[in-house]
Amino acid sequence: MNPKLSAVTRFTRTTAMLFAACLLGLFSGAADAEPSHGIAMRGEPALAADFSHLPYVNPDAPQGGRLVYGVYGTFDDLNPFDIKSIRTGARGLWEPVFGNLVFESLLKRSRDEPFTLYGLLAEKVELPEDRGWMKFHLNPKAAFSDGQPVTVEDVLFTFELLREKGRPPFSSRMKQVERLEKTGERSFRITFNEQASRETPMLFGLMPVLPKHAVDAERFGESTLEPPIASGPYVVSDIRPGESITYTRNRDYWGNDLPVNRGFYNFDTIRVDYYRNASSQFEAFKKGLFDIYPESSPAKWRTSYDFAAVDDGRVVKESFASREPSGMLGLVFNTRREKFSNRNVRKALAMLFDFEWANENLFYDAYTRTSSYWQGSNLSSLGEPASRAERTILNPFPDAVPQDVMDGSYRAAVADGTGRDRRILRSSLTLLQGEGYKIEQGQLVDAQGTPLAFELLIAGGAGLSSQDMERLSLSYKRTAAKLGINIDVRFVDDSQFQARKGTFDFDMTITRYSSSLSPGAEQIYRWGSQSRDIEGSFNFAGVAEPAIDTAIERLLSARTEEDFTAAVRAYDRLLISGHYVVPLYHLGKEFIARWAHIERPEYTPLYGPQFPTWWSAKAR
Repeated sequence: MNPKLSAVTRFTRTTAMLFAACLLGLFSGAADAEPSHGIAMRGEPALAADFSHLPYVNPDAPQGGRLVYGVYGTFDDLNPFDIKSIRTGARGLWEPVFGNLVFESLLKRSRDEPFTLYGLLAEKVELPEDRGWMKFHLNPKAAFSDGQPVTVEDVLFTFELLREKGRPPFSSRMKQVERLEKTGERSFRITFNEQASRETPMLFGLMPVLPKHAVDAERFGESTLEPPIASGPYVVSDIRPGESITYTRNRDYWGNDLPVNRGFYNFDTIRVDYYRNASSQFEAFKKGLFDIYPESSPAKWRTSYDFAAVDDGRVVKESFASREPSGMLGLVFNTRREKFSNRNVRKALAMLFDFEWANENLFYDAYTRTSSYWQGSNLSSLGEPASRAERTILNPFPDAVPQDVMDGSYRAAVADGTGRDRRILRSSLTLLQGEGYKIEQGQLVDAQGTPLAFELLIAGGAGLSSQDMERLSLSYKRTAAKLGINIDVRFVDDSQFQARKGTFDFDMTITRYSSSLSPGAEQIYRWGSQSRDIEGSFNFAGVAEPAIDTAIERLLSARTEEDFTAAVRAYDRLLISGHYVVPLYHLGKEFIARWAHIERPEYTPLYGPQFPTWWSAKAR
């Protein structure tokens, strides 16, 4: 047979088969995709199509009054979707804590389910079982704050703009799209390519929609303080750059009566005040200058709330038990630095953090040591021997996970609490000596005689007060010095801190990796190879490991709860084994103080208190 003819024949047959498969997929997908009021990552939405409100709101909450937040930092940008906004974007425009006050997404997330979305700008959505495409049906009432309707053209414009000029993850999501097309006056369809995962449609449900008629595409990447036109419940009414931003209720807001919004956005005015340090922020709260104070320090929670407003009941202190995984608060090694490229060196340095001493002497024994990224949930690998499904994922990488992590017995190092545990110091030194280090004239040096020294970059934040962070870092510095390791603790202001983290200009820094019960594509931007060299990504550790990439792919493609749990646990084992952070601790509780005129619903959802559902007693 002619080889060329054979190759052509094989190509033709293969092409025909692929074409037939595509046609079959399209038709079968179209047949089993019915318009729905919501979608879930796995399974079905908990609420039926006729639900009246989300379960964690007071649907009869009074409307009116004013809420003032106080935050640490500064701002100089009112565009939450450009690269610059990662560092100094204004709070409240688009975020999970204060709510999406100005911008809205196609669908809205329920905070009482692991990952479920319900209709918002899009009243209905179609999603076939294979999730190869999705179709949105826009709500005919949806409108921007200037009265113009939200159209399919606005959606397509937004998606293309974010593809070209948006920040991650918005720009990165667009790489998973094969085709965008208008399918009707108020409907459009997204066809995904081979880069998409089963989570991809969920993430597109959370994409914002910008007004084509009011956005200057040419200047989109520039910082701006011009109040945006958007479709959300509030508009920006006053701006004092770096000091405060005020949002006023849009009286003509189109979505007031939607079930997903009932009980939300109860204040006429919301203001966010900025403070340059944590001390002035707390003193301002004590004086009643702002209304809600999430407290990050258990020591401060016990000792600093002895002012008159607490005693007489004008300030209410509440603690909320967490139902979320622990996440990981840790001191992150920048593995782009040669000194941190060795896993055993990182492990040895992580052992030197004396949690037991810090917990007793700094935090009144309030914390639990963190050893897993999903501790406290069934997604954690702690105490769980690797299942057959996990081993299948990990088998191609035989050296990636040590035995104690594989069998579930691993825990972060436990010291005697004296701050000078010789056993821990010896074990750490032995590891370092195995990698060529030795002590000379009181300094730990490598084979070339270069001292092991590095800078720890910190600022207030990441769930810690500045005072706690200072005490903790100096404690770590003292312990490391016993092995001749010099840690230069560098305190910087918030803007410099964010700028240096965003460009990976640090040796070690502090970061909190939040964890949900439905981890997904955000993991790519924290730990995936493709995000290692993208400034503004959250891959602070500089990780680029095939095993981790594989685990992320498996958790994203999992169809069953069993496969998903196995993939996350395998992933957890890989992150633990890499020793990319010095693991710190978690609380298992959330502390919030509020002035008593701010009230909240009785029921607290899966993901904790939700400020956008609170209201003012003065509005009654």
